[in-house]
Amino acid sequence: MLIKKSQMVFVAAISAVGCSMLPSVGPDYEKPETELPHYPLYDAGYPTTNRLDSGEYKPAIGGEDIRQNITTNDIRNWWSSFNDAILDDLVKVSVSNNISFLMAQERLEASRWALLGAYAAYFPHVGVSGAATRLEKGKNTSSMWSSGRKLHQDVFAGGFDATWEIDIFGGTRRATEAAWAEAEAAGWSVVDAQVSLTAEVGSQYIALRTTQQRTKVARDNLKLQNETYDILKSRLDSGIGDELAVSQSKYVVDQTLAAIPPLLAEEAALKNSIAILTGEVPGALDAVLDKCPDRDWLVPPMKLGNIPLDMIRARPDVRVAERQLAAEVAYVGVARSKWYPKLYINGSLGLEAVHPDKLLNRDALTGSIGPAFSWPIFQGGNIYAGVKAQEARMREKILNYESALQNAYGEVRNAYASYTHEYHRYQALQGAVKAAQDAVNIAKDLYKNGLKDFTAVIDAQRSLLTLAESLVVSRGQISQELIKLYKALGGGIVFDEEVELPEVSEMEI
Repeated sequence: MLIKKSQMVFVAAISAVGCSMLPSVGPDYEKPETELPHYPLYDAGYPTTNRLDSGEYKPAIGGEDIRQNITTNDIRNWWSSFNDAILDDLVKVSVSNNISFLMAQERLEASRWALLGAYAAYFPHVGVSGAATRLEKGKNTSSMWSSGRKLHQDVFAGGFDATWEIDIFGGTRRATEAAWAEAEAAGWSVVDAQVSLTAEVGSQYIALRTTQQRTKVARDNLKLQNETYDILKSRLDSGIGDELAVSQSKYVVDQTLAAIPPLLAEEAALKNSIAILTGEVPGALDAVLDKCPDRDWLVPPMKLGNIPLDMIRARPDVRVAERQLAAEVAYVGVARSKWYPKLYINGSLGLEAVHPDKLLNRDALTGSIGPAFSWPIFQGGNIYAGVKAQEARMREKILNYESALQNAYGEVRNAYASYTHEYHRYQALQGAVKAAQDAVNIAKDLYKNGLKDFTAVIDAQRSLLTLAESLVVSRGQISQELIKLYKALGGGIVFDEEVELPEVSEMEI
């Protein structure tokens, strides 16, 4: 029986409208509103020169606390707060060229095409076929033996076959919900990759500058130690010196000299690491990174009043966990839909004839259309097991989301505690370096006046080198901890900004 085209379109439209009005099996997703109990944020405070009874620095309070509050804008483009054009360029280039980040973008592209594929289930599946068949049966075959003759017959056919599943119970709708959630999760994974990438670039850059400054401290001390050695050696050569003091001065010089090559090797490794992060061949950025500016990268001290839960929920890794949960909830509906019957509309339209010249004749038309259904009655518990397994995956994703929130909350607290405590360490080291410099000068004077042997000078010089290097490391560590804090707060994105996923109709096919 042949059905007119207008009738088929009408049937399709009614089926589509009807499906959209039907409820879908399985739970409807609701975004979890997980609450975390609020506890005061651990804050070591900004150190003053005043002391507590324990001898530690007393944190500033009231107007003495000069720290600035961290704002959303500070977090969004945190690298700009360092006022370093080289760092700004490195971050920009890394987002464009980093291979791992480009791989994450390709995974997003794949998920978008998978989303488009999921929508294909809403439409009829149409195929075209054609065949030319020669049928031959001998006179002794079961169907021809009574006729006493052979049969030769040629059959030529071509046409279209179509199958359309009417999504009555919502299995297809749930599958597209899951595909959409997975595409969004892939989008937030790209954002998470960017957050991690920019933080790593900043961290490696500060580490490089810190290492270069440590090298400068070692070389400055080496110069002073060489001057001391030259004086002692000259006096010894003149017959008025101390041979023990010369030997002691010599091994101090050599000890400092031995500390420089590992720092230079570390510097080279950091340059290579930064080059790889920016998608460049190691060595390509050496000319840019060789010269260390005579400055530090301390930004004005920052303060975090509290940790809004909405800010934690906005972290890209938390959004990934939330979207993965949404997908698993939808997949529960897909699994449950297998319990219910599936309704199809099958149709075919074609031409069939026993002679090629008759194939295009109107009388060669053949076609059919009609509903069909399938309903699994007994599957040995396979569908039930699939539903229960999917519900377990859903519960796992609920726990995974809660875990992501807790870990994010902990990362912020850890980073802030380390950041604020490092200022106290830095202030103590500043005082220690000044005292060590004074001790070197005093020890030299005492040695010159014969009141102390040269061991006092050696000890003072060693302490100065160690403390001066520790001061440089602490200064760099403050910046490192601040970068960790920005990363923990989701630095690099706007919190109320959604990842843009193109509408299916806008995707090129």
